[in-house]
Amino acid sequence: MISRRPNLLFVSPQFLFPMDAGGKIRTANILKNMKGGAFEIDLIAPATDEEQGQWSEEITLLCDNFTAFAPDILGMRRQVARVFSLASSLPVAVRSEARPAARLAVREALLQKPDLVIYDYVHAMAMMPEEKSFDGSPSYKKIFFAHNVETEIFRRHHALTKGLKRLVWGGEAKKMHRFEQGAVSKVDGVIAVSARDAAMFRDDFGADYAADIPTGVDLDFFAWKPPAQNKSPEIVFTGSLDWRANQDGLFWFMDEVWPLIIEQMPDARFRIIGKNPPDHLINAAKEKNYQWDFTGFVDDIRDHAYGDVYVIPLRAGGGTRIKAFEAMAMGVPVVSTGIGVEGLDVKADEHFVQGDDPSSFAQGVVTVLRDRDKGLALSKTARKLCEDNFSQKSVAEKFETICLDILNS
Repeated sequence: MISRRPNLLFVSPQFLFPMDAGGKIRTANILKNMKGGAFEIDLIAPATDEEQGQWSEEITLLCDNFTAFAPDILGMRRQVARVFSLASSLPVAVRSEARPAARLAVREALLQKPDLVIYDYVHAMAMMPEEKSFDGSPSYKKIFFAHNVETEIFRRHHALTKGLKRLVWGGEAKKMHRFEQGAVSKVDGVIAVSARDAAMFRDDFGADYAADIPTGVDLDFFAWKPPAQNKSPEIVFTGSLDWRANQDGLFWFMDEVWPLIIEQMPDARFRIIGKNPPDHLINAAKEKNYQWDFTGFVDDIRDHAYGDVYVIPLRAGGGTRIKAFEAMAMGVPVVSTGIGVEGLDVKADEHFVQGDDPSSFAQGVVTVLRDRDKGLALSKTARKLCEDNFSQKSVAEKFETICLDILNS
């Protein structure tokens, strides 16, 4: 047992600000609610001097000490590098994290002898230095925080694509499985974001210790309002639009679901809130003359996301979607595929409406738009669910408890 307040080194492969993606939101809120608790927290992440200056106050809310290293190359150079990475034994999504600068930064942090090291996402495990470079056996315990089962995401994309892309996804899925299984063998425990994912790490990857935390939501920030009743129905979606699963879901929604909605409600509008909307998606909506509005990145989604219905048309992806609870906390009725709310403790027709094919998804949206009493009932029960079970503080407390359990085992 460690009598002093133990040191936790948290290794992030991404700078956590702005909090414009689900993983950033989840991690930042856990650290924020853990600070000042059982651990002294050291956070290490890629960041420029400009980013550190711009977000200095926010960084101090997450950790006791922050160490930055140089970010990865960006833009076209990175895309070219990813193409060449297809020949690597590492998955493309992982190889960029194995940069010398990242490994050196982590190695120097480990020399300070932390008690517990958490690698955020399995990708960050590529930043782990070879342990033979240390004198003797490392005394610290290691965890990786699995926001998803990455292999499952890759396999789902493989199943949804055709031709050359299908071959690429198939090869990357095999590489990711090897990497993910190797990562499990190198740590003392895995923290997953759902009981389902934790079971997969135990059953499919051989993890001796895999625990799970629920998905949390900031209930004060995402205040409840009754569902909107706009004259022209407004349907909303939020998410990072450079994430392939979101792109796939929106194209499915565009090609197969939206025509069924506007057939019954021709004045319906769709607002897509999220960073980096791809030109081919925007242009496709314009060519079809759809009433789709792409906001791009916004400082505060609450200014845009209070609509009549919130949709999650996902067919791929993994882990859990924080945006589902954000919408529920705000009081916007949710219509989703099963994958869209996968891993969340929610019930269809009580907390959301489920549709897994174009017809049922479209009809779910239309029903909520027409039946305002149903929409209000969904809104109230979903908000209460979040209040009773999924506050950010309670999630962080469980995360901390799991960390202490692994540390003292």
